[in-house]
Amino acid sequence: MSTFEEKTDKIADKKLDFQSSDGSVEDGLSEEAGPTKFVYSKEEKRVVRKINVALIPLFVDKSTLSYAAVMGIYEDTGITGSQFSWLGSIFYVGYLAFQIPNNYLMQRLPLSKYLGAILVVWGIGLACTALGKNFAQLAGLRFLLGFWEGSTYAAVFLLIATVYRRSEQVVWFGTMFICNAISIAVGGLIGYGIGFMQGLGNLSAWQWAMIIWGSVTTLLGIIFFIFLPDKAKSRWFRLTPEEEKIVDERTRDNAVVANKEFKVAHVYEALKEPRFYCYLLISCFLNLQNGAVTIFANQIIVDMGFSSLDSVLLNIPNGVATVILLGCAMFLSKRYDAVGIVGFIFCIIPMVGALLLCTIPSGGVKLIGLYLSATSPPYVMLQTSISGNVAGYTKKIFYTSGNLVAYCIGNFVGPLMMVEHEKPRYIGGLSGYIVADLLSSLLFLIVRWLHFRKNTEREQLLKDGRMPPIPKNREELDLTDVEDLNFTYRP
Repeated sequence: MSTFEEKTDKIADKKLDFQSSDGSVEDGLSEEAGPTKFVYSKEEKRVVRKINVALIPLFVDKSTLSYAAVMGIYEDTGITGSQFSWLGSIFYVGYLAFQIPNNYLMQRLPLSKYLGAILVVWGIGLACTALGKNFAQLAGLRFLLGFWEGSTYAAVFLLIATVYRRSEQVVWFGTMFICNAISIAVGGLIGYGIGFMQGLGNLSAWQWAMIIWGSVTTLLGIIFFIFLPDKAKSRWFRLTPEEEKIVDERTRDNAVVANKEFKVAHVYEALKEPRFYCYLLISCFLNLQNGAVTIFANQIIVDMGFSSLDSVLLNIPNGVATVILLGCAMFLSKRYDAVGIVGFIFCIIPMVGALLLCTIPSGGVKLIGLYLSATSPPYVMLQTSISGNVAGYTKKIFYTSGNLVAYCIGNFVGPLMMVEHEKPRYIGGLSGYIVADLLSSLLFLIVRWLHFRKNTEREQLLKDGRMPPIPKNREELDLTDVEDLNFTYRP
């Protein structure tokens, strides 16, 4: 181990407790600038339980197109395999198109009303997809679906970063994606049942899938609009005056205070940081594989020799495997507080999955490759790293929006790499995903090193007596992580 690594590892292990007004232990910098070990008071545990009960998310996954592929959409609309790839990709063109207005609207509107209204429109659009008769109509509807969904992840990321401590956020980012994975498993069971609705009311099974999931999404939008808490002191948390003081302490820790002023200086600061571009590349590379697996999962299973309905059922273990991988990633990250290392490890797993899909000719054993191909665990580590290491409201929104732009690009390009004439093994596309996963793992280590270096510099300021005191109104100043020298990075 190098001298630099020994020094930075020593920094991360040293701790100094700062008592907050509620008796809990606040994060801070020790003489060696390491993150503290946080201890919850009984009162704060009660507050967290209130937040959890009010904020448990449920998300309907957009894998309906994957089910549609084996439920008759090819036959009903006359689309080709290449056009199907474009239907997967064009969704993210709409997603990307909405990122600039979304960046502004998230800062200006109450998140509950904004997200709820978007979900209602999105659900209606999903149901209307059942009316598509050809590629052009389906492409237009898919673009609109992506356009409206473009707000959802960014809004939920921001909401989690607002109400949870940095150390808690990995659990909730993971929970968000676990809900998506559960929807794949549960959706497989429901999709299997929908498969038997073929011809009911003169509609195909894929049309019923769009109508049913669109209706569920619209209902969720109405619920979110009315009941979703969208700020740290939401009335839905039913906080007492004493509990509101605890929330103030938590706000100081997560360094996110809602601010309607868009600060251009925060954007300029982000654009000058190398880690910003590392995050963008990780997001893009990981989602190449995500976009392809999300859209082509059922077709890959059919190509192994299974029937269309069996492919829907065999997608259930895919969701279960993703839940297990996410749970392991969340546990390791929470246990060892090492997001960069966990991200590195969980980039290797989908790389192995893509390798198995590429090298195993056919048969049920190939399913193992599909079940290991989930890129959501390292993506959760990516978003956790952004949320926990970027301060300043505008800067955090800009980082998150940049991440989602890269997410769109990856998901757009990924399905197009699955070229029809290479089926069923898709060697060219899968080889590209293998290289992308490897590069993502290395970029996680680079970001970790950058954060360690920053902590080392702040340690030296503390040793030299040049570290400024923590401002009393720290949470009101909306400082970035660069401006606030007392900010501790979590590598």
